[in-house]
Amino acid sequence: MTEISLRALNRTLLLRQHLLERTDMPAADLIRHLVAVQGQEPNWPYVGLWTRLAAFRHEDLAALLAARTVVRATMIRRTVHLAAAEDFRWMYPTVRPVPGSALQAAYYREAVDGVNPDELATAGTELLTGRTLQRAELGKRLAETFPTDHPSRLAYALGVMLPLIHDAAAGTWGGWRNRRVAVSLAEDWIGAPVLETPQPETLILRYLAAYGPATVADVQNWSGTTRLAEVMQRLRLRLRVLRDQSGRELFDLPDAPLADPDLPAPVRFLPAFDNSALGHQDRRRIISDADRARITKIASAGVPMYLVDGFVHGRWDLDGSTMHITPWHPLSPADELAVVSEAERLLPMIVTGEDGKVVIGPVVE
Repeated sequence: MTEISLRALNRTLLLRQHLLERTDMPAADLIRHLVAVQGQEPNWPYVGLWTRLAAFRHEDLAALLAARTVVRATMIRRTVHLAAAEDFRWMYPTVRPVPGSALQAAYYREAVDGVNPDELATAGTELLTGRTLQRAELGKRLAETFPTDHPSRLAYALGVMLPLIHDAAAGTWGGWRNRRVAVSLAEDWIGAPVLETPQPETLILRYLAAYGPATVADVQNWSGTTRLAEVMQRLRLRLRVLRDQSGRELFDLPDAPLADPDLPAPVRFLPAFDNSALGHQDRRRIISDADRARITKIASAGVPMYLVDGFVHGRWDLDGSTMHITPWHPLSPADELAVVSEAERLLPMIVTGEDGKVVIGPVVE
């Protein structure tokens, strides 16, 4: 069984994530390749696509959302992602949590205590059939039947029970604070039914194409789905099996490329929650354990990061039109020049209509 080094895993991840060289494929094809693009905050997918595509404009993604070719909804890990509409149809039943247990979370429980889940789902379906409603309005209407001091939470609870798609405006570029989100039944929005049967084999194979080689735990961590070990064993004879330097089994598609560990890796800027940084349980192939520990206290807010030589080297933040770069490790003169150059390429995309500047701060060790 072949052993693969950490550096080879790094370069392979960058290769499959299109972070070694920008690709000229259409944005829709890239989203399809990545399976699901984290979109909790509407602006971040635009940065993630820009850093991977040779030519990307805001209107490219906005047009896909408006055409309903790409949809925005709660998907893997019960967080908001973008995905191709046809992928959402099989992904939803595959990663959907058990509603009963999900609704036991304190946030939902205050609103749904004593409510019959089937009755709530039926009422929500009736309210949404053939129409799109602001989530706040949906909550108010549900509260007429299911009185509560937390009507908005009824609408969110409904999103745990039913496949709901956000309207296209919710995913457009711009300020996201206090943005109102409207939702529709997925079948109405997409124009085709969501599949009833989970497709775990499809999930694993699609994941490996963009994130492999990987362990079962990696797939489960990325997807928020458990009990995939048995499925992986069924697929085993169709897969390449490797070992990492710790001796763990890694699974991969047999014809998927493995990158040369000595390939040069350019500086890349990643949005918060980028796929490449959240795609594995063991993330050392892109971020060290020490650097990962730096961000745990603010992870819920998301930390946009940048790569030097293929690995996370520090973070960046935007303050008005100024990009602040905070290195976590010393930068050589050549690397500093490359970081500034890439930052200056990104600035016009995220600071539209005004001049921006790049400021590199001292190393924060």
